[in-house]
Amino acid sequence: MMSRSYTNLLDLASGNFPAMGGRETRERKRMPRVMSVPGFLTEVDDDQAVSVSSDNPSTVTTDRMIIVANQLPLKAKRKEDNKGWSFSWNEDSLLLQLKDGLPDDMEVLYVGSLRVDIDPAEQDDVSQYLLDKFKCVPTFLPADVLAKFYDGFCKRQLWPLFHYMLPFSTDKSHRFDRSLWEAYVLANKLFFQKVVEIINPEDDYIWIHDYHLMVLPTFIRRRFNRVKMGFFLHSPFPSSEIYRTLPVREEILKALLNSDIIGFHTFDYARHFLSCCSRMLGLEYQSKRGYLGLEYYGRTISIKIMPVGIHMGRIESVMRMADEECKVRELKQKFEGKTILLGIDDMDIFKGINLKILAMEQMLRQHPKWQGRAVLVQIVNPARGKGIHLEEIHAEIQESCNRINRVFGRPGYEPIVFIDRAVPIAEKVAYYCIAECVIVTAVRDGMNLTPYEYIACRQGISGSESCSNVNDPKKSMLVISEFIGCSPSLSGAIRVNPWNVEATSEAMNEAISTGDGEKQLRHEKHYRYVSTHDVAYWSRSFLQDMERACTDLLRKRCWGIGLSFGFRVVALDPNFKKLSIDAMVSAYKRAKNRAILLDYDGTVMPQNSINKSPSKEVLSILESLSEDPKNVVFIVSGRGRNSLSDWFNSCEKLGIAAEHGYFLRWSHNREWENCGKSSDFGWMQIAEPVMKLYTEATDGSSIERKESALVWQYRDADLGFGSAQAKEMLDHLESVLANEPVAVKSGQFIVEVKPQDVSKGLVAEKIFSSMDGKGKQADFVLCVGDDRSDEDMFEIVSSAISRNILATNASVFACTVGQKPSKAKYYLDDTTEVTSMLESLAEESDASPYIEETGDSSRRQV
Repeated sequence: MMSRSYTNLLDLASGNFPAMGGRETRERKRMPRVMSVPGFLTEVDDDQAVSVSSDNPSTVTTDRMIIVANQLPLKAKRKEDNKGWSFSWNEDSLLLQLKDGLPDDMEVLYVGSLRVDIDPAEQDDVSQYLLDKFKCVPTFLPADVLAKFYDGFCKRQLWPLFHYMLPFSTDKSHRFDRSLWEAYVLANKLFFQKVVEIINPEDDYIWIHDYHLMVLPTFIRRRFNRVKMGFFLHSPFPSSEIYRTLPVREEILKALLNSDIIGFHTFDYARHFLSCCSRMLGLEYQSKRGYLGLEYYGRTISIKIMPVGIHMGRIESVMRMADEECKVRELKQKFEGKTILLGIDDMDIFKGINLKILAMEQMLRQHPKWQGRAVLVQIVNPARGKGIHLEEIHAEIQESCNRINRVFGRPGYEPIVFIDRAVPIAEKVAYYCIAECVIVTAVRDGMNLTPYEYIACRQGISGSESCSNVNDPKKSMLVISEFIGCSPSLSGAIRVNPWNVEATSEAMNEAISTGDGEKQLRHEKHYRYVSTHDVAYWSRSFLQDMERACTDLLRKRCWGIGLSFGFRVVALDPNFKKLSIDAMVSAYKRAKNRAILLDYDGTVMPQNSINKSPSKEVLSILESLSEDPKNVVFIVSGRGRNSLSDWFNSCEKLGIAAEHGYFLRWSHNREWENCGKSSDFGWMQIAEPVMKLYTEATDGSSIERKESALVWQYRDADLGFGSAQAKEMLDHLESVLANEPVAVKSGQFIVEVKPQDVSKGLVAEKIFSSMDGKGKQADFVLCVGDDRSDEDMFEIVSSAISRNILATNASVFACTVGQKPSKAKYYLDDTTEVTSMLESLAEESDASPYIEETGDSSRRQV
């Protein structure tokens, strides 16, 4: 039985997000427990992709934090009389502990599921109680959805893939199953509905946690365009080669990019994510004053790299609990005279438990002195879900333990103590206190806080009789896998490749053989880091960066575009807006002298077109515009003059500026002018051999030799390698051409070397000055381009009126193609819109003789 009926899964996974709930559910809609969105109730409950305007007044005066995760930080158990439930905080939950880093006056609400099944008849009462008592909003997932969402897609698809495991097996349960993806989308949808019930979109921050909810940002951003939202991934993020095998790879990437900030534990995970964005979406990251950011439709998504820490206060309280229960004293007596090595891991195929046990066996063989003295205590926490291969792994571990104990064991001594049960936290702390060394051999792990907890426990507390006293010398040793998230921050640990059993065994021997002085130094170094970079430090830092990331968005105009998981918010500077064709045509009709400057590739010709010659439609439009006696029309391109001349041969009055303006021709019957100051191209003999070196080394790259320039293009090369080679070549060319009169510039998939005194901006200035000299100062300017070289034109156009080379009342339309940072004031989305806009102007030019003959002034009105 379900708490709410739910819609067709196929609709959800395909991106059709209808309102949830059947007829019966809709008929008994309840007022949300915290109603904070202004408007009618239907606007809150209905899940249409309608953004809440930022003009709506807020109902609260202070910021709130809504933390959304798969599970609430609560413990639940049935009451003894079997009537109702009792709830308490889970003190070990990271979600609860992170509150210490948030401002004291910030209200924190939680949205998540419970670890227990609540009968649908009790769900409303439980929801109200948890909201009132704990400020928690539970999400109740139907049993079939939960099984497919968590045990299915999360644990059998995402978890293995994010830990670098591809589904090579022919077992169908390991292959991608679209029904599991549909359940994942539906579960995220249900979490979203709970967020809607409590959100104040103007004031609240939303912090989403982990891989269970990676598409949730899209649901939230569709409804609230300006909401302040962060996401933190607690698992690894795989390399692009691994991630790209996921059939829904782009849907998840684009959903994550609806966040304002995305956090990772290590730079490796962030680097892999950025590489995926580059290879799949063509997005390049930038670093500004130490912050990494991705430009995505006018928004800057911050990338945060910060490993999480532990809660020092919680560790100390548990140590006191263990002291009171005499757990440490008990274990010291049990293992008296033994050297304890400790492992604490979840039952999971990626924890490398058996590799650790085999390394222990190898150490006992290679170093017989430890036989009878060294003991590996391996605690295995119960599996968190129905992961893959758990039964096989468990049997393998058990078999290894039994074999080693048979070979090396003796009365009163077992080299492997395998604890396969849920161990209370006080008992774990007691083991930390007596262990000489902690071993972590995970083959891949997002973070792993076991080493941090061990270091804190070895530091001890004041007044302890059995745990280490604060006055005792502090020492600890760590042997940790280089493939876990905490490894980079523990520089004093002995790092190992867990797959190399022999090297791991030698590291274990080194750890327990090291002198006390060295152990103390390493412990002091680690404790300084662990105690200062705790969970409060992590959450405080993330909130500060979230505030900074969201500030920029609040200053911009925003609106949502796109369907399904292609939805995104476009954010533009208030002064940067889409070109209004009607307003421009109106100005065009009023003008007496017009200048029209057009880039070619990416402006009137799509960048990805194989045939680069202009279409008949484009030629017809340009011919109509250039034939108008009021117009001066130029194609301003980086291409060579021969190809441009051939392509536009039919447009007799069209001006052409080739090779960024080195060559210029005012019309078909005029001669080419050489606008460059230098005709010495000896520098090409220096630059071309350098380019050839990189071309030979970069498959898919080529050199284009022009009359005045050399261009190395890598559009068909591997994106990552080509970009790296371009940066290297840029430095190389700048170095060898330092004394030559040339400029080395990078563009869209190109590196170009050209004369210094040539640019599209100088072409624009020359055209405006020529018109001014003829007494025909331009009172209408249209300048359209799409890449960096066109920014020179936009810069000249914006300052031309103040320099008196344009009429003081001139209508100026500097327009870039695509929504991106630009010196232009306007934009059009693509080449199709550019062509349509030019066609509108051409129609007016064709009609202008008729207007003058008939004197029909009504045709001139806007």
